[in-house]
Amino acid sequence: MQRNANCLILKLFKDKPLPTTEYDSLSQPALVNRAVAMHLLREGAFSTADTFLAEVSRTHAESELDTAMGQAEQQASESIPDIEGLRSGEIRSQFLLMHELLHELTENRNLLPAIEWARNHREALYVRGSNLEFELCQLQFVWLFHGGGEAGISVQDGRLKALEYARREFSGFQGRYLPEIQQLLGAMAFAPNLGDSPYNTIFNNPDSWDRVATSFKGEFCALLNLSAESPLYVAATAGAIALPTLLKLQTIMKEKRTEWTSQNELPVEIPLPHSYQYHSIFVCPVSKEQTTDANPPMLMPCGHVIAHQSLMRISKGNKFKCPYCPTESHAKDARKLLL
Repeated sequence: MQRNANCLILKLFKDKPLPTTEYDSLSQPALVNRAVAMHLLREGAFSTADTFLAEVSRTHAESELDTAMGQAEQQASESIPDIEGLRSGEIRSQFLLMHELLHELTENRNLLPAIEWARNHREALYVRGSNLEFELCQLQFVWLFHGGGEAGISVQDGRLKALEYARREFSGFQGRYLPEIQQLLGAMAFAPNLGDSPYNTIFNNPDSWDRVATSFKGEFCALLNLSAESPLYVAATAGAIALPTLLKLQTIMKEKRTEWTSQNELPVEIPLPHSYQYHSIFVCPVSKEQTTDANPPMLMPCGHVIAHQSLMRISKGNKFKCPYCPTESHAKDARKLLL
């Protein structure tokens, strides 16, 4: 009985061929070049980006492509934005502005240009549920509370400037950030002994400037429909983390003379940092394969979830029993889950 069941499982879930590199991004130089150029612009290396783009243009002009390659290049150029536009286009201007504002914020401790930018984009930031504008104003309040970087200013004058700033700027934030505003103003009563007060982490946080700068950069990129982190940096870092594990796996596979037969997934779990986990995944407990858009997870009436292909194979269009409980149901009663 067990042997027949094993044979049935092997027939239903056959090994699939290894994925090909036909659609590998590394086989599309235009895509790779654009990723590198975008990374350099995001990091503020504008002169390096100009040199890189000039070299790409020169190499492209000197290369001689045959008919097949020419057609592939033409098809790629239709789907990939013009890389030449990065040299003087809007995206470059936006990144230049971003780094100018970040320089004022991090190097000169000048929050006013960033606050002005946030006000000009208040509606777009509100739609995103962003707290950037208030975070900048909050840090400005704390900065003034500590004297605002002015030499020779008394402690009392710094607190008065912070109070004046709060009266002038915080009225528009009361609807969403009233508890935070109350904390900032309540700290005035603890000013002589702020280090031992409940507000010490707000007013004496050494990471506050870096945190706000990171938040500003992320929101700025988000309004450009770009990710907060450079895709090239994320891909390279994730690859560097995964490489030792994959090299060890390769060594073991050579020793045991086995091959990797899984498709569209890595053969082992790679422990990436939490910040690199962008969406939820589901591995079907029946087929042991990760679900995809073509093979989504399906919720059965009993509450258990399996992949769509597993559901079809088990049910065969008839009433079937759940693999994990005695409940019987029809495939039509299952509901698609969105991760």
